[in-house]
Amino acid sequence: MRAFVAASLLAFLIAGLPIERAAVAATGDPKRGEEVYHRCLACHSLEHNRVGPRQCGLFGRKAGSLKDYSYSKAMKNYGVIWNKKTLDHFLENPMKAVPGTKMGYAGVKDPQERADLIAYLKQATPNPAICE
Repeated sequence: MRAFVAASLLAFLIAGLPIERAAVAATGDPKRGEEVYHRCLACHSLEHNRVGPRQCGLFGRKAGSLKDYSYSKAMKNYGVIWNKKTLDHFLENPMKAVPGTKMGYAGVKDPQERADLIAYLKQATPNPAICE
């Protein structure tokens, strides 16, 4: 009986883990992510800086480090390297993740949409050395 109660409690606790944890583990669909990326095109481009910085070479690049883009001081000091986990955290709520960022966007709240967008960006943005 104790084993059953302990297993039930463990299952309950695991089920209550924050959604953000599940989002990082979610498998993204690059095709659906490309559709999500259309929302980003108002400010971003894969190849060129616009209102926001280009995404070419995004994965493995330090946040706020493109030499030809004028980042906020907050983004320059953010200090992360862009990868699946750091993008997931940032894209969920950019202004909360980096208070003072110029990215005045509420974020991609749906964990699956974030996973899809990140999968698309991973596929669509080559190695940083190619983009310089």
